[in-house]
Amino acid sequence: MKYTRQELSGKALTVMGLIPVNDLGITLPHEHCLLDARCCLAEPTEMSAKRLFHEPLSFKNVGYVRYGRDNLDNYLLTDEEHAMKELMFYKYAGGTTLADATPVDIGRNPQALKRISSGTGLNIIMGSGYYVKACQCRFLNHTQTEDNIAEKIVSDILDGVGDTGIHAGMIGEIGCSWPLEPSEEKVLRAAGMAQKETGAPLHVHPGRSEDAPAEIIKILKEVGTDLNRTVIDHIDRTVTEPENRYSLADSGCFLEYDLFGIETYYPETLATIDVPNDAQRIAQIKDLMSHGYGDQILISQDFDQKYRYKSFGGHGYDHILSNVIPAMHKRGMTDDQTDSILIDNPKRLFAFT
Repeated sequence: MKYTRQELSGKALTVMGLIPVNDLGITLPHEHCLLDARCCLAEPTEMSAKRLFHEPLSFKNVGYVRYGRDNLDNYLLTDEEHAMKELMFYKYAGGTTLADATPVDIGRNPQALKRISSGTGLNIIMGSGYYVKACQCRFLNHTQTEDNIAEKIVSDILDGVGDTGIHAGMIGEIGCSWPLEPSEEKVLRAAGMAQKETGAPLHVHPGRSEDAPAEIIKILKEVGTDLNRTVIDHIDRTVTEPENRYSLADSGCFLEYDLFGIETYYPETLATIDVPNDAQRIAQIKDLMSHGYGDQILISQDFDQKYRYKSFGGHGYDHILSNVIPAMHKRGMTDDQTDSILIDNPKRLFAFT
């Protein structure tokens, strides 16, 4: 089935089809059900690290991986049955919807997402677009223009992915590095153009620099992107200065704290960044609310590594509902405030305009 922008307007688009936004309920706006992000990793040279890099993830080595050591198997989430078992913890905790932010080049699997949605009863919103340069090469080449890439993203949304009949309901997560690679800027501009044409929500993964979000906003403005439909992901590992968070929010975009449950940096080879713990994340969110930005805040877990499964001793997909929301209430946040973050803000984001 093909959709027009007018048919999408005011509704959310899941892998099972269009639904009223009021049916979204509690929503995690940035997760991964299935993923193959091994393209992001470089093989270490030191022998013991190289051995760990190639070992299957197990309880013998998960402690090393949890504290930042690279492991290929950790970034390979391809077992549908296992994924469904883990996702059911979220459903049992009260979750209704999640957005799978897996781009084309790191393992997006439309048919599998539809099977997972059917098997769990969860609404799943699928993304479109491309990740960072290291992963793009299998799907993009230098001859493709911004217009070509934008057309592909628009087609994923309006026409569906190939002959699957399954539609993307958002754009992203679009991968950006720091400094921004030329191919990444091309994809970012194309994603902004596709957002303007479709009215879809747009997720952007910023490079690991305090200056990266501002550069992204500048580029998206140049192509006419609706910043009120744009999410800057990973605020908790990117924007450390309060004034920079306020300035970013003043642009109109959503600020997403999506690393809940991760309290050490990963992987150690990427950067040295002091990631806040969950209590510090909550404090930053409360501060943003006190400055009037409460309707621009999103929270999620960006579930991109196998060690985070409950079956490996991790916090699981239900962590926000089971642990973070009670912690927010203990720290003075009201039911109305947490409902806004979990229900109202995602409902506005995922409703096509």
